Amino acid sequence: MPATEELCSKLERRLEINTALDNGIPVEPQFRAHRSIYAEFTEFTRKQIKEYEATFNKYDEGRDGYLDLTELKRMMEKLGAPQTHLGLKGMIKEVDEDGDNKISFREFMLIFRKAKAGELIEESGLSQLAKLTEIDVDQVGVGGAKNFFEAKIEELRRGSKFEDEIRQEKEERRRQEEEKALRRSAFKEKAAIFQGSVA
Repeated sequence: MPATEELCSKLERRLEINTALDNGIPVEPQFRAHRSIYAEFTEFTRKQIKEYEATFNKYDEGRDGYLDLTELKRMMEKLGAPQTHLGLKGMIKEVDEDGDNKISFREFMLIFRKAKAGELIEESGLSQLAKLTEIDVDQVGVGGAKNFFEAKIEELRRGSKFEDEIRQEKEERRRQEEEKALRRSAFKEKAAIFQGSVA
């Protein structure tokens, strides 16, 4: 969340508290536990959480740490499961714990927790979202191993290509040095013959 947005949020909360207190309305304190996402979602591996985070960041076009209605709409369209405006609002409402009409990364993770626990309505937008963003083992390999090894092979190919180019350059320099040495030797022989005939 950008600093200005966070400050605005805190100032709005302070105004609500002051207004409530001025009107004699008791105010319940809000405590936010700052737990690690990894500690909270222990049913997922670190790697899975990182992959979900990459998916979340891919669609967080505003780079504000939230998926708003428009970003969620685009996400569902790109995933091939477009939703109606009301369907998208319902998707947000189902996991929007803080009532800001956006989905934070933590709330995004709640989708997958609910899907894993079977708590999502079978053909709901969130259920479709969970299915469409699951990791396809055939596509990425077990634990991302396929991509890892393909990347390593490509890196080795690039490395060996550069090594080949470097080896060729060294060979070319060595050949040029040998030719230079032969020319010097031939020049010295001719110079010796010339000096011998002059003397």
